[in-house]
Amino acid sequence: MESMRFFRTLKYPIRRYHQILRYPKNLSVVKRFFSSEKKRVKGIVLGVYQVDGDKPPKLTVSGEKFDDRTSGKLTDLIKETHITGALGKGKVFNNVDPEYRSIAVIGIGYENVGFNEMEDIDEGMENVRVAAGVGARSLQMACCTEVYVDSMEYPEQAAEGAAMAIWRYHENKMKKKRTKTPKLELYDSPDVDAWTRGLFKAEAQNLARRLSDTPANQMTPTSFAQAAVDALCPCGVTVEIRSMDWIEHYHLNSFLMVAKGSCEPPVLLEVSYCGTSPEDKPLLLLGKGITFNSGGLCLRDARGMDEYRAAMAGAAVVVATIRAAAALSLPVNVTGVIPLCENMPSGMAVKPGDVVKLLNGKTLAVRDPDKAGVVVMADPLLYAQVTYKPRLIVDIATLGLGVVKGLGGSAAGVFTNSNSVWKSLRKAGQISGDRMWRLPLWNYFKHLVTDNPGFDLSNNGKGPASSCLAAAILHFHVLIGLILI
Repeated sequence: MESMRFFRTLKYPIRRYHQILRYPKNLSVVKRFFSSEKKRVKGIVLGVYQVDGDKPPKLTVSGEKFDDRTSGKLTDLIKETHITGALGKGKVFNNVDPEYRSIAVIGIGYENVGFNEMEDIDEGMENVRVAAGVGARSLQMACCTEVYVDSMEYPEQAAEGAAMAIWRYHENKMKKKRTKTPKLELYDSPDVDAWTRGLFKAEAQNLARRLSDTPANQMTPTSFAQAAVDALCPCGVTVEIRSMDWIEHYHLNSFLMVAKGSCEPPVLLEVSYCGTSPEDKPLLLLGKGITFNSGGLCLRDARGMDEYRAAMAGAAVVVATIRAAAALSLPVNVTGVIPLCENMPSGMAVKPGDVVKLLNGKTLAVRDPDKAGVVVMADPLLYAQVTYKPRLIVDIATLGLGVVKGLGGSAAGVFTNSNSVWKSLRKAGQISGDRMWRLPLWNYFKHLVTDNPGFDLSNNGKGPASSCLAAAILHFHVLIGLILI
């Protein structure tokens, strides 16, 4: 009976139980069988272009070489399964090649497509990200331990799409139930540098995703600070962790006003990456780090409240951006200032109508504790300008439902007082596939947040344009170049 339990743990087929128990000599065969299942399983992602008319789809250059290697079997399979080359559509074939157990043939869309003015995106690059991502994910689900990816003429974008597609947040799942992450390799291309850049960029984006997806009880302000140290210090980035005493000493009162409602102590992170002369003025990144935003005394609806663990997505993006800058050795100085706290209801929580005096002497009324983002960011924004004297400020945050209702998931909303910076930012979004759309930062909205008889500013203003009002509040404290995302 002991031996029977042993074989059941190995999940051996029933018909083999009796054979093994009847012939104990077969035990060594069983061990060899299980050890062979741990060997490397290689798969490959190949792209295929869509062609107009009745012509068959066209394989990429690397795909044609692989087809020659299989004596035309791949072309026959494409015809038999009616693969058209439509973007993101394809199939996985097994046991066609002795070296690669699984072959994912994925459509890239039409060949030689480039920038689409109407869509405001470089479709050639984005199509490769989609195809590589779909193929890599398909082979991951087919239990491949190594995935080789066709460059499809854009190795950097292929790496980015594949690496982001196979990533999953599964830290809270049992190890045996986690989806295995295969190793990614570039197939049949000498441009290893571009492939490596894509992997670095994807790794940074996956870091931001991991930080944002972690439950709030596991990603408190202190835990986030430790995660930032673990991610940035090995890259040569300086991380300063400011505690409650330091925050009180420097009178960051708007930050403390929200933080005091939680039993979790607040933290202010100052992160510095020096990629050029230390005398050069840095780019300043500010990230909103509310690790859980319950709405405070104006408690949010319980349905969907768990998603507000990601109210610190701005802070996660700042950490990920600086990590990517360090990994790519960018010749620029970047400084990040990240206020971290929770917005919770308690006897110490900020009350609707409470007023706080800011570092610049202005007063800010918290008429709606649910809109705590601008309150948390106000004093850190003023402090960072005086301390670092940056040449450009980029504030990254989840500003509210205004952008979501207006743009959905199609683009990020951008508020800026610099046309030249907007053009550069828009161009970067077109290339990266993360489109951006400029929203108004007009004086009209400033009047809506400052027209109050008893105080200088309110945190909610007047009217339904919530995101524009939030941007106007932060812009009120800025005298130099500003971008709000």
